[in-house]
Amino acid sequence: MEEVRPSPYRRETDSLGEIAVPRDCLWGAATQRCLQNFPIGGPRYRWQRPVIQALGLVKKCAARANGELGQLPAGKVAWIVQAAQEVMEGRWDAEFPLVVFQTGSGTQTNMNANEVIANRAIQLAGGVPGSKRPVHPNDDVNRSQSSNDVFPTVMHVATVGRIEDVLIPALSTLAGTFAAKAEEFAPVVLVGRTHLQDAAPLTLGQVISGWVSQLADAIGGIRRSLPGLYELAIGGTAVGTGLNAPPGFGEVAAQYIAGETGKPFVSARNKFAALSAHDAMVSTSAGLRTLAGALLKIANDLRWYASGPRAGIGELVLPANEPGSSIMPGKVNPTQCEAVTQVAVQVFGNDHTVAFAGSQGSFQLNAFKPVILHNVLESIDLLADACRSFEERCVRGLQPGRDRIREHLAHSLMLATALTPHIGYDRAARIAATAQGRGITLREAAVRSGYLTGAEYDEWVKAEAMAGATQPPNPPPELPR
Repeated sequence: MEEVRPSPYRRETDSLGEIAVPRDCLWGAATQRCLQNFPIGGPRYRWQRPVIQALGLVKKCAARANGELGQLPAGKVAWIVQAAQEVMEGRWDAEFPLVVFQTGSGTQTNMNANEVIANRAIQLAGGVPGSKRPVHPNDDVNRSQSSNDVFPTVMHVATVGRIEDVLIPALSTLAGTFAAKAEEFAPVVLVGRTHLQDAAPLTLGQVISGWVSQLADAIGGIRRSLPGLYELAIGGTAVGTGLNAPPGFGEVAAQYIAGETGKPFVSARNKFAALSAHDAMVSTSAGLRTLAGALLKIANDLRWYASGPRAGIGELVLPANEPGSSIMPGKVNPTQCEAVTQVAVQVFGNDHTVAFAGSQGSFQLNAFKPVILHNVLESIDLLADACRSFEERCVRGLQPGRDRIREHLAHSLMLATALTPHIGYDRAARIAATAQGRGITLREAAVRSGYLTGAEYDEWVKAEAMAGATQPPNPPPELPR
């Protein structure tokens, strides 16, 4: 007789009826319906490790809070906590197949976590996955919770983790490398430029110190967004009232989350705002946009200073990482700078999405939660990756093109600025115009003018003194920790 093979599916039921779920999967009916109903975006838009880890953490801490408050028996708490811990550790990442584009409250993703943790808990208890016994995904894993407070809690937990543990370390390293370069190149005097035209001289150290200050301010701006993210919506349940949750559940759950992460999470002061608005995420995204703008400015400055090298400015020399052209031999491009600028404009786009989504709260719920979280996390990870690569492959090897700097400085007409206190603005301007019009040096034009002697010119026009290079250098900006 032909062998009868068991069906690769098991039958599960929910409020809409029966649905076939792959037998070996830990997810259940809600996840399966989401897979069928939202075939949008593909693998690129699946939830990544930070979100899955945060889901496991929130469910683990909720179970412990329910146990402490007498809502779940110790046995169920133990099974749920162990299953949730395994989710946190990445053991079941393949069981989280859903994409960003789903219901705006993240309900399907919350249920995905409930089902995976419940079915794994059932396995730990010796039961059959899908049976909902002895652990139920809604009644036990989701006890005292709603998707409407779980998902925004996950949003904050995941975002804080990526900012504090990934982005700020990468950004601080980049800023620190620039600060070291500012000190190293403090004596190098070069032509200043305003309006893309020659201007008064300054030092390369001063130029770079401006970049360091921008990065330090960006770190500070991002850090200032963190207190809003430390407030957690958990305990608000469906609309912010805490329906079906025991008194104090949000506070106890937040304490457990803080203990697990070592970060100062607290229960949100106003759960109605925590569910219906995501101003903290919008503020965080704005801080990321500001950082992107700083990086864009710095990267553009670097590639302009390095342009040429013979037919451009050529005052900085960037590391040559790879050939720059498939047709022009010997060409090397500022590729790390270009990568950073592309990341910056992507972050600008992400921020527009977050800002618009954040404005779309209606009554007691903002239903754009998943897209807000996705774009904020993408911006964080892109910026962190860009900072690490930029620091390692570009900034660390940055060097001045000293011969080119001296050549440009020697021909600068804006050294005439030093003459103004001695002969007046109008006469100094005429000397500069004469030098430009006749193609001679500023010194030649000054002596020919009869307004001063060569000796006086040499005494008054000293680029190092104009740039302040003869003075003790300003200390680099202190980087926020």
